Amino acid sequence: MKGLNGKVAIVPGGVTKIGQAVVAAFRAAGTQVMVADIDESGAFLEGDGVGFMRCDITDDAQIAALVAATKARFGRIDFLVNVACTYLDNGAATTRTDWLRALDVNIVGSVMLMQAARAELAATRGAIVNFGSISARVAQTGRWVYPVSKAAILQLTRNQAMDLAPDGIRVNAVSPGWTWSNIMDQLTTGDRAKTDRVAAPFHLLGRTADPEEVAAAVLFLCSDEASFITGTDICVDGGYTAMGPERAQPAIPLLME
Repeated sequence: MKGLNGKVAIVPGGVTKIGQAVVAAFRAAGTQVMVADIDESGAFLEGDGVGFMRCDITDDAQIAALVAATKARFGRIDFLVNVACTYLDNGAATTRTDWLRALDVNIVGSVMLMQAARAELAATRGAIVNFGSISARVAQTGRWVYPVSKAAILQLTRNQAMDLAPDGIRVNAVSPGWTWSNIMDQLTTGDRAKTDRVAAPFHLLGRTADPEEVAAAVLFLCSDEASFITGTDICVDGGYTAMGPERAQPAIPLLME
């Protein structure tokens, strides 16, 4: 894809499975990357064209240091890809403390990063990719905080796209369906085949996504091929959203059992 070689991206949450796929895709396209994460094991990603910095995106001082360190190391900032999130959610019983913590990580942190990097992004006519979710569009039993935060991200994306357009900054989102991610790995203790089996009825394509498939959409939105795309959301969801309340199995025969 055009317009990626020689550019620089910041990827909060870059140590996650999806984050690492985004970093690898950027590097393959010639983009240098600063990975930011609270997981200090991410230092293993350091190498040619990749930097790592421990950063808690709920801390404005750490965000400012991240932006400064990226500019100092790579000389410019072109892309922000906001992978970082928390799944902290206890549904109707979620405490005020947990609501505020989750919204701070899932929404506010990315806004503060945008504010800190805005001048650099304007100078390079850069792009921002936020992470929504299929959870933003449907009610899910026992889940309140995560879906609400992801729905808010989609509205944030539209608002950012409008107000940053005069700076030449494009803002879009990707909304993954079930993806082989850290949370899926944890919930199944590493059983990808089980994850695909459980996901199959909810996705037209009958499986979970590979992280690399989500990363491909991110790179497209950052590339020159997407130069006239802003304020939108790409559902990388294997048809989950298209089904709505349906499943990838016929319902009528169930009435005749």
